Amino acid sequence: MNARTLAAFAWDLAMAMLAWAAAFWLLFDFDVPAAAAAMTMRLLPAVALIHAALFYAFGLQRGLWRYAGVMELRRIVLAVASAALAVPLLLRLFRMGEGVPGPAYVLAPVLLALLVSGSRLAWRAWNERSGSSGSTRAESKPILVVGAGEAAARLLRDLEAKGEWRAVGLLDDDPAKRGGAIRGVKVLGPVADAGAAARLSGASLAVIAMPGVTREARRRVVDICTQAGLRVMTVPAHEDIVSGRVSISALRTVELDDLLGRDPVTLDDAGLAGLIRGKRVLVTGAGGSIGAELCRQIARYEPGELVLFDLSEFALYSIEQEFRDRLPGTRISAVIGDAKSPARVGKLFDRARPQVVFHAAAYKHVPLMETDNAFEAVANNVLSTAVLAQAAIAAGTGKFVLVSTDKAVNSTSVMGASKRLAELLCQALQERGATQFVIVRFGNVLGSTGSVIPRFREQIARGGPVTVTHPEMQRYFMSIPEAAQLVLQAALMGRSGEIYLLDMGEPVKIVDLARQLIRLSGLAEGEIPIVFTGLRPGEKLFEELLADAEHSQPTPHPKLRVAIQKAPRSGDLVAEVLAWLEAPAEMHPDAVRTRLRSWIPEYQPRP
Repeated sequence: MNARTLAAFAWDLAMAMLAWAAAFWLLFDFDVPAAAAAMTMRLLPAVALIHAALFYAFGLQRGLWRYAGVMELRRIVLAVASAALAVPLLLRLFRMGEGVPGPAYVLAPVLLALLVSGSRLAWRAWNERSGSSGSTRAESKPILVVGAGEAAARLLRDLEAKGEWRAVGLLDDDPAKRGGAIRGVKVLGPVADAGAAARLSGASLAVIAMPGVTREARRRVVDICTQAGLRVMTVPAHEDIVSGRVSISALRTVELDDLLGRDPVTLDDAGLAGLIRGKRVLVTGAGGSIGAELCRQIARYEPGELVLFDLSEFALYSIEQEFRDRLPGTRISAVIGDAKSPARVGKLFDRARPQVVFHAAAYKHVPLMETDNAFEAVANNVLSTAVLAQAAIAAGTGKFVLVSTDKAVNSTSVMGASKRLAELLCQALQERGATQFVIVRFGNVLGSTGSVIPRFREQIARGGPVTVTHPEMQRYFMSIPEAAQLVLQAALMGRSGEIYLLDMGEPVKIVDLARQLIRLSGLAEGEIPIVFTGLRPGEKLFEELLADAEHSQPTPHPKLRVAIQKAPRSGDLVAEVLAWLEAPAEMHPDAVRTRLRSWIPEYQPRP
């Protein structure tokens, strides 16, 4: 034992002896006969030895008194109850208990439980009082806590121990909690009173202590608090708290995922395990936002080998190191290469023989791909798909999943048209082998590389302005994990060139997104100006998930629909496209758009 545990052990033992002696004093109204007193002292060493053995066995000396709680009290009760049975049994067994009054065997454990537990609770109360008073309390920052439930109670306890923040009030919409208090902190009123509560208490920060609340309710709280001039933070997600990955006091800023995300995706885990477990799986663009998250989700289902394929050395290195550090049990291969190269892809397929392929590599930035880089956009997005798809057919790959985009629908951009052409190639190749081609379309993902949200954050950090192309610009959004999960689910369900559409929810105005980010940064909208710059090349105001000639039908999964469309145009589309890409007569952006329109009639470039 170290000095602390030795002192705790000695204290508990002293309390055991005191409780034994006190039981006799109480039984004899503090006038213990000489014979009874002599017997008490004679038995005291044996009683102390029994308690010492049991206290050590139950580990009472290991508990930190300042954090004593229900678990510590439970150990005390079990140890004292065991001693209450052991003392009379052993004393009688060794014929040492003659003359001991029966009530003493009952009264001594009761007194002992009160002394041992009371001393711990008193020590904890003294520590909490001293730790939350004086200079520490004066320096702590006043905050309001939104929610007056179990999460709030746990948060208040943790905050008291740390001393960095001081809760000055609780806000809760439940009328039954009005006027109540948790750990001395009063429920001041409903969430709508956040502004008044902040003015009265001097708080500048509100913490949402409702980890299981719906996103709509969370949005309402954030709107009310930010309009009241409060910065908003939140406790971690419910599943993170329950799993023990983080403590409830690990506060973080509210992110757009908290407000715009949707209900958790329900996956067919058994089916996905059958698709992936023990199989060789290849992911292209494995270092990108979607590709990396696909790799993380795939790893949950224990693939036999996960091949990470990317052209970017740094992106590939980053995801490889993440797997080495966080998922060392997953067998991975990190392969650098150009997905447009038949030689490199052929060697990779000859070696890895992937049974499932997820093709997520693509150029995605619409304005950047619209002018000087138009041919490169088509070459990268279309040629890579053709090369990989043909290699998959030759290698006998079971399933090939193309990650597409809503920008492929009624496209006005070269990037969108290139993805639509990639879709058509997969459908045209469907009949050439046993490989099943599955296409998945979805919109923007929150926080992905090159998306608008990181750009807005940078602009806000610089003090603005935040640039938005048009006040009516709208986009569909989902979180990166949700997108990856639904891609996996579509891969499981898909057959024979089908196009799956992810349920993207309701479209969000980009200007509203900018305003929300400004408020989440703790700033008022007037502090960061928003400037409208006009549509950029290839952009349109609204994105669609279905073309004019398409319609969709539901699937067994509530967040997936399958597109019903006309069959691809007749003729050898694959040969025509490859002949053009491998020996283009003209690479000027206008010539590229003309060729794309010959294959994709619904493609309408913006002037």
